[in-house]
Amino acid sequence: MAVEMVLLTPAMVAFLLLVIAFGRYVAVRGEVESASRDAVRAASLERSSGAAINSAQNTAAASLSARWSCQPAQLGGVFAAGEIISVHLECRASLSGLGLIGLPGSVTVDGDSSAPLDLYRRTG
Repeated sequence: MAVEMVLLTPAMVAFLLLVIAFGRYVAVRGEVESASRDAVRAASLERSSGAAINSAQNTAAASLSARWSCQPAQLGGVFAAGEIISVHLECRASLSGLGLIGLPGSVTVDGDSSAPLDLYRRTG
């Protein structure tokens, strides 16, 4: 019985660390996707492209946790009535605390969202 425990314990610990790593990845992915949706929605409510970029970056920065290292939000698309704009976010999540199972030091997570601009609004 003792030999079985000695042999199974490292495998169980490695499996547990792998589950934690996937959980961390899913958490980061959810936060980045949510922040990109919030950012594109905030940008779609603005009247100018400059204000939309500032609003998207501020909203994304406020939505994302300080635990993740993220690039500023990038706004794409044509900012004109009836067009579709998009926001791209890129964040890195550290997996350094889980190094026992040979995972890389960090993982990059991307989030993209798009929203239409109202057809009957004035943009400048």
